Amino acid sequence: MSPQAVPDPGRIIETRPKHVGLVYQCDSCRAPVFLRFAIKSFDDDRVELYRNFVELERPKERFAFSYLPKHTDVLFREALSCYSGNNFNAFASMCRRSAYSAFTALGEGGKLRAFDEVMIAQDIAGIDDDSFAPIKEILFEFGEEEELPLLNRVQAGILLEVLKDMFYQCFVRRGKLTRALKVRRFFVQDGSGDLASSA
Repeated sequence: MSPQAVPDPGRIIETRPKHVGLVYQCDSCRAPVFLRFAIKSFDDDRVELYRNFVELERPKERFAFSYLPKHTDVLFREALSCYSGNNFNAFASMCRRSAYSAFTALGEGGKLRAFDEVMIAQDIAGIDDDSFAPIKEILFEFGEEEELPLLNRVQAGILLEVLKDMFYQCFVRRGKLTRALKVRRFFVQDGSGDLASSA
């Protein structure tokens, strides 16, 4: 990340706030990242900040939404908004609703297929069963909202990547492959027509 906007040190020394805000730019997606730091100490000519910071808002996550079913698209966008705002338990709730919507759209056997994709993701990422248990519970055990496990930042990040991968495998991959095959068929048929007419 690269710094984009930092407060004036002279002004901070004069007003002595407890916290300061800095804006960085994500080097990969170019989105602004808003951070809040607690002030550790003031000197005559400098201000020292604690290393820990609070991310006030994360950059928006990118995804190929056009391949998702409409209802799933709406719910997943809201889930990502919760994640960007560091509302991890609201994020978990919206992930559950997004997953349920996706299983409905996939039809009979859809939930089982999605479960297989999630288990493959766990294996690929090498996530142990204890760490992965809350993720599976959120995505596959539909019950009362009060029964959802509380997530921390790390668990929410894992849930995000697993759900994105599940949606990619169940919807995006199929949509892209179907589209690519249609384009190939079109050019093959178009090419055969030209050959036939020139014969």
